[in-house]
Amino acid sequence: MGMIGSVTSKGQTTVPKAVRDKLGLERGARIEWTLEEGRAIVRPRKLRAVDLAGILHRPGMKPLTIEEMDEAIMEAVAEDDARIQREWHSGIIEDDRD
Repeated sequence: MGMIGSVTSKGQTTVPKAVRDKLGLERGARIEWTLEEGRAIVRPRKLRAVDLAGILHRPGMKPLTIEEMDEAIMEAVAEDDARIQREWHSGIIEDDRD
């Protein structure tokens, strides 16, 4: 059974609580949108740069592809850039170029 939501004027939507609970999504969680045959599919993005630690040998864990590693690194860089911008605009990071 589907669940109904709405889209705000800014293009934002709320993930229903039952879906968040089922997928283990918490505040700030990343999700991936895929369009397939006129349908939107949403998946949690749980791969983080820290998940790459120990990938060379971890019994029972399949090795990551280069693409998966690159994607995790780019997500970590994007998150760090966003954090730096937030801190800059909030005054946590000061401009010392004077």
